[in-house]
Amino acid sequence: MADLTRFQFDSNQVEPKKAFEVMPAGTYTAVIIESDMASTKAGTGEYLKLVFEVIDGEHKGRKLYANLNLDNPNQTAVSIARAELSAICRAVGVGSLSDSSMLHDKPMAVKLGVEKDKNTGEMQNRIKDYAKAGSAPTAPAANAATDKPWMKRA
Repeated sequence: MADLTRFQFDSNQVEPKKAFEVMPAGTYTAVIIESDMASTKAGTGEYLKLVFEVIDGEHKGRKLYANLNLDNPNQTAVSIARAELSAICRAVGVGSLSDSSMLHDKPMAVKLGVEKDKNTGEMQNRIKDYAKAGSAPTAPAANAATDKPWMKRA
C-alpha cells in the first residue's frame, strides 16, 4: 500500500486519461524528440529507439515510435534498419551521422500505416516511410515473401 496524502490528489480535478485511438493512415509532419540505444530482449544485439512527435494538424502532439535493429545477428534486420535510418537522415538533411541527437527536432514527412499487432491482434500505427517535410514519402515496394510492405524500400 502507498500513502498518497502528500500528493493531495483529487480525481475530480484532473481529466481522466483517454485511450489513444489509432491514427488514420496518411502522411504527417513529425520530428524526432528522443533517441537511445537499447539491448534486444535476447541480449544478442542493440537497436536504436526513436520517439517522434507529430507537430501539426489534428493529431499534433501524438507520439510515434520506431526501433531500428542496428546490431543484430539477423543481417536482414540490420540491412532493413540501416535503410530506414538512411531514409530518416535524408529526410532531415543529415549526411554522415555520428550521434542520434543530430536527427532531433528536424521536421520530416512520415507515412503512417495501420496494421494488426501480431501478438495482441489490436490495430496499431507503424511508420512506413520518411521524406523531406512538405513532400509525400514514396510508398515502399511490397515484399511478397513477408507480406509486410514496410520491410522493403524502393
